[in-house]
Amino acid sequence: MRKDRTTSGAALIELSGSGPAHRRLAEAIRAAIRDGRLRPGDVVPASRNLAGDLGISRWVVTEAYQQLAAEGFLTTRAGSATRIADAATTLTPAPLPEESLEGDEVLPPGAVDLRPGLPDVAAFPRAAWTRAYAATVRSLTPNQWRYPDPHGVPALRSTVADYVRRVRGVDADQQRVLITGGTTDAIRHLSRFLVTTGTKRLVVEDPGWPTLAAAASGGDLSVEPVPVDREGLVVAALPTSHAAVLVTPAHQFPTGVALSAARRTQLLRWAADTGSILIEDDYDAEYRYDRRPVGALAGLDPDRVVYLGSVSKTLAPALRLGWLVAPPPLRRPLEQAFSDASRSALEQHALAALMANGDYDRHLRRMRRKYEQRRDLLLTALRSTLTSLQVSGVAAGLHLLVRLPDAVADIQVADRLTRQGILVTPLSRYQHRRTDSGIVVGFARLTADQAPRVGLELARTLQHVLR
Repeated sequence: MRKDRTTSGAALIELSGSGPAHRRLAEAIRAAIRDGRLRPGDVVPASRNLAGDLGISRWVVTEAYQQLAAEGFLTTRAGSATRIADAATTLTPAPLPEESLEGDEVLPPGAVDLRPGLPDVAAFPRAAWTRAYAATVRSLTPNQWRYPDPHGVPALRSTVADYVRRVRGVDADQQRVLITGGTTDAIRHLSRFLVTTGTKRLVVEDPGWPTLAAAASGGDLSVEPVPVDREGLVVAALPTSHAAVLVTPAHQFPTGVALSAARRTQLLRWAADTGSILIEDDYDAEYRYDRRPVGALAGLDPDRVVYLGSVSKTLAPALRLGWLVAPPPLRRPLEQAFSDASRSALEQHALAALMANGDYDRHLRRMRRKYEQRRDLLLTALRSTLTSLQVSGVAAGLHLLVRLPDAVADIQVADRLTRQGILVTPLSRYQHRRTDSGIVVGFARLTADQAPRVGLELARTLQHVLR
């Protein structure tokens, strides 16, 4: 491509592989730079044009461009075209966010992985799961070995209904529970369903978990970010007309804040006034350390809130099991929307047995104690060196957001820590609009012995950067 000219996006790049579209696009552009199809100084196609050429959402292109700009592959300037950076051909691509990494990834010797997104999978209750699975195999009737109900086996739907009613205050019954392949799978199905109802926009939190926004944009919804502050989602920034809103009231990722009581009331009133649907991702609700977690938003307005949960953070993402509690008015339509889903009946029955016999609750209590200890040890070590350290959010979850001065480039800080063998994720990876600076630190896989040492190393590096 010649400088100051653009060409068809389809002629420049080819989307291939699997995974979120914005990540595949970013990698395709990196490949075009490596292959010499895009050279330093070249103008990249406008986001609208490239989206049209490739038949994808404009949000996908914008997200890919923002990621590449943050990594130094693109240069942007207000009022000017976006170009390939002069140093782009010498850059190595930054690692993909942790949710896309393979489970058998080999870390450098001595490296400590503090990227968020995974629980302590080494603590998976193998013995309890094996007992539950074996009991399932022994007890299933011949009919239960046939193709399962795409909405979930009755035993698990009933068990989940009891669990969310008892633990999260969601007044569910078995008929309203649909078993999903996890939260991302649920969002994919929901996005297709929402389009059929005439919904055109999905509002997501900014910053937020990018995989969910990508899953929604793949369903032809327009994804619109709305900021988050100390009280959670800024309801005043929501559109004044009908939309769907994806919200994490219990523990927002990555800021760690909980949606305040005032904002909950305001959000439910907005949904009623606009006729909108709220999608509650009950992320990290099981892990609150300073008090009992607040009840789910779906417990306040079951007719307007679609409730999502999963075992990816409580047991392991490899199980690919989660649940959706449908509002009564949407139960039948959502059953139709999920009629093509199919999960292994054996895993569903095993999970139902694990929850029914109390082993799931026992595992959660044990892990709550472990995670709280690791969080406290890490924070104590950090604050012993950095007394002015700013950590966002409530005492909950499996990660910390360490705030940095806005002038500090969090990607550079994360790169420096990576070179020292400490892997964290810059806050900017999760932002649609680059506003605040910070690093997201996952502590779930730290041992109690590691936490003080890693905390001190992390604090010393931050202290040097912040001088």
